[in-house]
Amino acid sequence: MSTSVSLAPRRLPEPAAMLRLIKPVTWFPPIWAFLCGAVSCGVPLGPNWMLVALGMVLAGPIVCGMSQAANDWCDRHVDAINEPDRPIPSGRIPGRWGLYIALAMSALSLAVGWLLGPWGFGATVVGVLAAWAYSAEPVRLKRSGWWGPGLVGLSYEGLPWFTGAAVLLHGAPRFEIVAVAFLYAFGAHGIMTLNDFKALEGDRVHGVRSLPVVLGPEVAAKVACTVMSLAQLLVISLLLVWSKPWHALAVFALLLLQFAAMRVLFRDPKGKAPWYNGTGVVLYVAGMMISAFALRGL
Repeated sequence: MSTSVSLAPRRLPEPAAMLRLIKPVTWFPPIWAFLCGAVSCGVPLGPNWMLVALGMVLAGPIVCGMSQAANDWCDRHVDAINEPDRPIPSGRIPGRWGLYIALAMSALSLAVGWLLGPWGFGATVVGVLAAWAYSAEPVRLKRSGWWGPGLVGLSYEGLPWFTGAAVLLHGAPRFEIVAVAFLYAFGAHGIMTLNDFKALEGDRVHGVRSLPVVLGPEVAAKVACTVMSLAQLLVISLLLVWSKPWHALAVFALLLLQFAAMRVLFRDPKGKAPWYNGTGVVLYVAGMMISAFALRGL
């Protein structure tokens, strides 16, 4: 006697898989950057706490979550090689549900962005377009190891910082805020390059020309760290020019600690990239908030 068991494919997504799809662990950078922007503009946060909270929710769970869902849908074939246990290739989010979730969250992003006024809505439109341009054909900027991380750096750090300031100011932030936000976004290119190490094999198979694929892990790690260091050195220089020596010294001290972490990274770039993302990147974003308080005092 033989017994056969037929398992029917899922028709509806698994709730836990839907949460994993939008990756809560990735929400922190844009939330933090939005808060940095709000701090840097000098407007009192207390009376505007609801606006700040709404902006942080928009930047993190909604827009960033949407970008993760869109990326996983567009990357489902790559993920089947790199991480087959992810929600879409594993079948826990079946059929086209990944696409439907990404589209629904895009609409939700625009609706919530509308509540933040014209500057908030405009920034949300840019963020949604950037998310799809990064992942979706025919643009799919993630195929480039230069354009892809650059776009993500701008979207994760620069755009939320600018938006946090613009929403509270009800207008365009001053030059100093834009300059520092841009530099930290530029440096985030290096963070995104290190993040590409985890998808090295699948990227090779599917023709994604990330820097770890094109340059190799050792050279890509050095390029990433150089970009992050250069951005922070430029921020330190600007803080000195703007007569904020103590803030500049604090950011420089954090950079020295990053140099120590980089030495560990260079011994095994592929193996230590996740470790560096949990150490050196924390020091990087701490410098962002110190710089935001320096701008607040200008």
